[in-house]
Amino acid sequence: MSPEDLERLVTVAMPFGKYKGRLIADLPGNYLNWFAREGFPAGEIGRLLALMQEIDHNGLKPILEPLRQRRAG
Repeated sequence: MSPEDLERLVTVAMPFGKYKGRLIADLPGNYLNWFAREGFPAGEIGRLLALMQEIDHNGLKPILEPLRQRRAG
């Protein structure tokens, strides 16, 4: 995990599926857990989804708040 990866979680939108257009950081935990069970897609999107699933699963979503605020500000 790099600072750039964390930044991408709050800037990259889901490119497909039920939550298309929603930021990766805003995807619901049950959707992320589904990917963890069924398999993450290849490439960067899969890597970001796996990272977000780990963050969500471990209750670490607050670490993204400073990035969101910096982006909004």
